[in-house]
Amino acid sequence: MDDEAMSGRGRRAVPGAMPPGRSRGRLADEVYDTLLGQLMSLRIEPGSRVTIDVLARELGVSQTPIRDALNRMEAEGLVVRVPHAGYRIPPQITRHRFEDMLEVRLLLEPAAARRSAERASLEQVAGLRRMLEEMAELQGGSGLLAYGAFGLRDAAFHDLVALSAENQVIREALARLHSHVHLFRLHHDTQVTHLAMAEHEDVVAAIAARDPDAAAYAMRRHILRSGERFRRLFDEVKDADPMTVEG
Repeated sequence: MDDEAMSGRGRRAVPGAMPPGRSRGRLADEVYDTLLGQLMSLRIEPGSRVTIDVLARELGVSQTPIRDALNRMEAEGLVVRVPHAGYRIPPQITRHRFEDMLEVRLLLEPAAARRSAERASLEQVAGLRRMLEEMAELQGGSGLLAYGAFGLRDAAFHDLVALSAENQVIREALARLHSHVHLFRLHHDTQVTHLAMAEHEDVVAAIAARDPDAAAYAMRRHILRSGERFRRLFDEVKDADPMTVEG
């Protein structure tokens, strides 16, 4: 794992070690955010190993919040525990799982956007707009760290749409997919961030206008176009290696 600066939810950079004075729960959350950003920016590569003692030294915290964060990630399928050897980062998602994930998102997220247009508070609409501003700032950044930070804000954006829909079942189902983690791990492609921004803006504009049909349509179009962008990555890998298995 790289000793270079890491980020938490794209909001701040952490230069090597975690700031002091944090509670155990707060530290575990920050470690979780940091590792998530590393996964999405490919700083931690698929198939690599991570160990609690190494992470504790790199982040400058005790092993307890590291263990708490990794236990949470294991429960969510983001890391795999290896007996007597720490944890392993799972391989990239397969083409088949990607298509299944896309199908579920198409069922749930347009419905969430529709309900958000009907139920979102003014504060939540303002929050969505702030997220767009934050993503626009990150979009201008370069390198894997900025790309991973953008992915974290992207995930937070979709989560806030689901939250403002006031349907906890939809929100929990989308959270369990961890779709943004898996998608952004596929490839570092700045085109993904550029094209997603305009689509996000259409979703927010429809929600702010209290237009349920337009919000659902904008979200569906965004997911379909996002699927097309990431689908090309699978095709590129297959073309480069015809023996690649799409399990």
